[in-house]
Amino acid sequence: MANKVILLVEDNPDDEVLTLHALKMNHIGNEVVVARDGAEALDYLFGRGEYAGRNVNELPAVVLLDLNMPKVGGLEVLRQIRADPRTRRQPVVILTTSKEEQDLIASYDLGVNSYVRKPVNFDQFTEAARNLGMYWLLLNELAPV
Repeated sequence: MANKVILLVEDNPDDEVLTLHALKMNHIGNEVVVARDGAEALDYLFGRGEYAGRNVNELPAVVLLDLNMPKVGGLEVLRQIRADPRTRRQPVVILTTSKEEQDLIASYDLGVNSYVRKPVNFDQFTEAARNLGMYWLLLNELAPV
């Protein structure tokens, strides 16, 4: 599955670098496409804007989605992913610093596959990235498109 893309939706440059570094340290060699806000993530998934012409049938292995972002927030991105028949079964993992219970509840109500709070400690974050990669890229069976 090394050819499967990971879509990282992250507006914080420090968290982006940390996530990419943690994936690399754990030998997760999948291509990572970074969307720096929710609107860019939706453009990528649905082949709009700068991603017009992209084969939208080639969905990412997993979307790592932050919640608090400019333009379009993570919950709205998740809502739109679940509302479209092409992306309804797309694996989505919320990766956030939010400790708000309502964010957790809303994410599951909207059909998120997993909700992970970003650890503050680098070693814990690296371990969390390893576990996410192992599960979503190696163990999880994707539904056919």
